[in-house]
Amino acid sequence: MRFAAVAGLCVLSAAGLRLSASHHQHIGLLYSAAAPEGRQALPGMPPLLNANNVYAAAGTGMLSPVVAQDPHRIYVPNSKSDSVDIIDPDTFKIVGHFALPKHSKGLLEPQHVVPSFDLRKLWVAQDLGDQLTLIDPATGKQGETIHVDDPYNMYYTPDGRYAIVMAEREKRLDFRDAQTMNVVKRVPVNCKGVNHADFSPDGRYMIATCEFSDDILKVDIESQKVLGQIPLQPAGMPQDCRISPDGKVFYIADMHADGVHVIDGNGFRQIEFIKTGRGAHGEYFSRDAKYMYVSNRGDDTGRSEGSISLIDLATRGVAAKWVLPGYSSPDMGGVSIDGKTLWLSGRYNDEVYAIDTATGKLRARIKVGRSPHGLCVWPQPGRYSLGHTGNMR
Repeated sequence: MRFAAVAGLCVLSAAGLRLSASHHQHIGLLYSAAAPEGRQALPGMPPLLNANNVYAAAGTGMLSPVVAQDPHRIYVPNSKSDSVDIIDPDTFKIVGHFALPKHSKGLLEPQHVVPSFDLRKLWVAQDLGDQLTLIDPATGKQGETIHVDDPYNMYYTPDGRYAIVMAEREKRLDFRDAQTMNVVKRVPVNCKGVNHADFSPDGRYMIATCEFSDDILKVDIESQKVLGQIPLQPAGMPQDCRISPDGKVFYIADMHADGVHVIDGNGFRQIEFIKTGRGAHGEYFSRDAKYMYVSNRGDDTGRSEGSISLIDLATRGVAAKWVLPGYSSPDMGGVSIDGKTLWLSGRYNDEVYAIDTATGKLRARIKVGRSPHGLCVWPQPGRYSLGHTGNMR
C-alpha cells in the first residue's frame, strides 16, 4: 500500500515494560530512571532559541557564519570500498573522491561522516580500521588520520566539551576531549551494538540504542554514568534515535520491527509504536520541524519496499509514504539547506538518492562506491553539531 496510516500502536505502561523484560534481566541495569523536571541545562550548553523547538536554529537557510562560505557538498562514506565520494548537490555529479589510508587490519569500513561541534571539521568514522580521517569542510579536502578505538559512530555533548565515540564492538561509550580527542573516560555498557543516540533538550542525558539486544540506554552526561536500560516492544533492531522538536519524546527507528518507537525520555518508558515500513532505519526532520522523514531501508534480499515515511509530528501519524522506483535501499543522510531535498545513501544499491521533499519524487540516483552508509550533507543550518551525520541545533 503506497499510503499508510499509523498501525500497530503499542501503548505500554511502565509495569508492562517490566513484565515483558524477563529475558533481559541478565543485563543487570533494568530499572526506571526518571529525571527531575525543570532542572537547569547542562553547564556550558548554548541556550535554546525556542523552548518549543530544539531545532529552531536549524531552519531553512539559517547557516552559521562559520560555514557560510563552505562549498555545498554531499560526503558519502563507502563502507565496503574504504573510500569517500563527494557529490555536488547542484549538478548531482561526483566532483571528488579519495581512498582512506589503509590499515594492517584490512577493511576499514567507514560508517559515518560526522561534523564536529564547532562545525570546522568533518570526521570519517572507520570502526574496523580504528581511525578517524579528517575532511576540511572549507575546502572539501582530505586531512589527517588519527587512531581512535572502534569509532562506529560519534556524537558531541551539548556543551561541546566531549566527543562520545560509540565503540560498538568494544561495548563502550568513550568520552574524549572534543579538541584533542584524548580519552577522558571509558564507560562500559551491557549493550550489544550501541551506535545511535540523541540528547535531552537540557543536555543532561542522552538516549542510546542497542542494535543487537533490542534495548535502549539512558546516560547521564555530567557524571558519565548509565542511569538505566529498558527493552523495546515490539522487539527488533533499534537504529537511529532523535529527540522530537518539542523535546517531549525520542523517536527510535527499528529495522526489524518496521517502525518507530516513541520514548518518554524523562520517565524512561515507551509510550507508543508507529508502523512505518520494512527496515525503518534513519530519521530526519523537515526544516519547518513539522515532519520527520523515516527511511525504510529494507534488507539485502531484493524484497525491500525502499520507501520514506512522513510522520506528522503534531499527530504522530504517518501522513504519506514515498516509494522509490525499482529496488532501492534508503539509509542515512540529511536534508538540504533549503529543505527541498532529502539526501539518502542507498546501502544495498551502491547509490545515493536525492528526493524532492514536496512531492516525494526521485530527483537523482547517483552511483557511488560499495555500500554507502552515513552520508553528510554540508553545510547545514544550525549553531553547532551534536554529531552523527549532522544533528544540528
